[in-house]
Amino acid sequence: MRRRTTLHLMLLRRFVPVFVIAIAFFISILQLIDLFENITSYIDREVSFLQVLRVHLLYLPRSLHFALPMSLLFAGAFTLGTMYSRNELIAVFGSGVSLRSFVAPVILVGVILSVGSFFFEEHVVISTVTRKNALERELLQVSASRSASNVTRLGDAARLLYHADFYNDETRSLSGVLLVERSAEGQVERIVSARTARWNGTNWEVQAARIFERSDGGFAERYAATEDLPRYTLSPDAFRRIGRDLDQMRLEEAAAWIESQRTAGLPYREDLTKYHERFSFSLTPLIVVMIATAVGGRFRKNILLMSLLVALCVAVVYYVTQMVSGLLAYSGFMSPILGAWSGVLLFVVIGLGLLRLSRT
Repeated sequence: MRRRTTLHLMLLRRFVPVFVIAIAFFISILQLIDLFENITSYIDREVSFLQVLRVHLLYLPRSLHFALPMSLLFAGAFTLGTMYSRNELIAVFGSGVSLRSFVAPVILVGVILSVGSFFFEEHVVISTVTRKNALERELLQVSASRSASNVTRLGDAARLLYHADFYNDETRSLSGVLLVERSAEGQVERIVSARTARWNGTNWEVQAARIFERSDGGFAERYAATEDLPRYTLSPDAFRRIGRDLDQMRLEEAAAWIESQRTAGLPYREDLTKYHERFSFSLTPLIVVMIATAVGGRFRKNILLMSLLVALCVAVVYYVTQMVSGLLAYSGFMSPILGAWSGVLLFVVIGLGLLRLSRT
């Protein structure tokens, strides 16, 4: 037991410094990419160095979140490759310790970072990215209006139809309103044509409205200066210009947004897939650690180059697989849950298979 503990500590002493250097390197790359995307606009608008620095400090948590899997993959492959080239792994195996037992601490690090990355994204990354994007728009003088024109939505299981010439997100009001209420059999029961409608916190109120209600002889018309419509409870968020980024929503807010899209009869499969990807992506650190420890011991020459190459290749294949499965889910060829998890589960199986077949 003492010998195994000593070997585990030796592995961690080799792994941790490489991991720290790798994560600093990949964070720098991501920060530079983001900087070069906007550097011309910063210069044109004479944005100060301190303001740019503030933007990139807010981008630091997102950079860390993205850099974590790549850094783990590189550090695991480089550490084990270096030990194998120095014949240290042969000594480890000769002492009766298998590779799977030897790399157990690194696998445990992957499990801890997988759980940690999920909560880190939920409680830190989302808020800082939202603030970063708002500050960036302010500095670059870019407006992001959520108002929309010519919007039509469905509510209450498609029994209520909302149409407005314009939705003003600042006042949470509708202009040029047409509301149609249908029975369970699909028969039109009431039509409301109004100049404006305002949200009172729970439902819509219309002003200057002509209301047509079904009666025995057809439709009866009446005029109302103001009319409260308690059945019309579709949230103003559903009328916003579509294009909200789920990456800037917490899970509770994202779930509410997806439900509002579904209730309004709008496309929601893509957002639902991204919602489930929030959970599946958190397993990425564990997956890359399994792959790194399985393939790292196969390098004897050009270890730095080969480790970096393996990290890049695995990352590309992994993210392309996730992207393809996501596109299939968006298009309806598979369910959103399957689209979010299929690539992750495939690489879990690959990682376990590589560990089982690895040199020991």
